[in-house]
Amino acid sequence: MTSLVTEREADRIVSACRTTIGDSLRSVTYFTRDDFEQLYLRSDLERDADLTTFVGHEWRGFKTTQAAYQQSELGEYEYTIRVFENGFLVRVTTETEGVFVTTDGLTLSNFDEVEMAVRGVLNAEEEESQTEETGA
Repeated sequence: MTSLVTEREADRIVSACRTTIGDSLRSVTYFTRDDFEQLYLRSDLERDADLTTFVGHEWRGFKTTQAAYQQSELGEYEYTIRVFENGFLVRVTTETEGVFVTTDGLTLSNFDEVEMAVRGVLNAEEEESQTEETGA
């Protein structure tokens, strides 16, 4: 297993998702442009998803979406929901990292909650990292 995130950060991301989604949470995957790490997979699911393809698509999708809707009257891009026959994929991404979460059925307010929770963890970790680098 790679070490893209600390155990503490991985626990915080998974905990944020479990708290907002509950038993409908299927999986949580952290990714960067070059690598990924599956942080959680519900026990009743198989480990056979092609995460490399998912991550490549989600990273390119984020960059394409961000560029396409820049200066749009819709406002700033927040997150993506993909709807599938057996569930949903929610992508929350910053400029350097992202998380995609797969779920069973949820409501729109659930998606808003998980986006805010995941973004909060990603932003907090980034701020802590910057503080450690500057020694402040």
